[in-house]
Amino acid sequence: MNDFLPKGYKIPEKPSNYLNMREEGSYTFRPMSSPIIGWETWKDTPEGGRTPIRKRMDDLFDTADVDPSEVKHFWAFIVWNYKSESFQILEITQATIQKAIKALVRNDKWGNPKGKDGYDLVITREGLTMQDTNYSVSPNPKEELDTKIVDAYKENNIKLEALYDGADPFQIEKIKVPKDFGK
Repeated sequence: MNDFLPKGYKIPEKPSNYLNMREEGSYTFRPMSSPIIGWETWKDTPEGGRTPIRKRMDDLFDTADVDPSEVKHFWAFIVWNYKSESFQILEITQATIQKAIKALVRNDKWGNPKGKDGYDLVITREGLTMQDTNYSVSPNPKEELDTKIVDAYKENNIKLEALYDGADPFQIEKIKVPKDFGK
């Protein structure tokens, strides 16, 4: 018997700082912030990878630097991901998801989903290729968020605006939480 590592040991996986919906299935989360919105495209790096370039809504890309057909409208906001039990950034470029969330937010019976007194959103992905992927969005009934999660959010250091500068939103000084958070 080998006793080098404890029986049943597994290397812990650090959850990603981003909620990625790459697999089929349902993703349940609570929005914790309003989204930042803008435009996004990707560029190749010298190392062979790709990196996103984001601009605010009123800023434009220089068409000499980017292909306009590859620029997408994006939303990015902080969410509580129940599965990973962590705060993550959810970036949405899919118009079908944006329209569905916008419809819920504008509906008087649903309203603002974020924070303590909001509601969870469930995005379901069906299909794995761009050609056959469909998304649906549904709200869960309004339910007060656990105060431990709310308190942890108030202490977070995620600065969404860093995305516009190509910086890591998780490596920025603490952000100030609005006084009306959770109301």
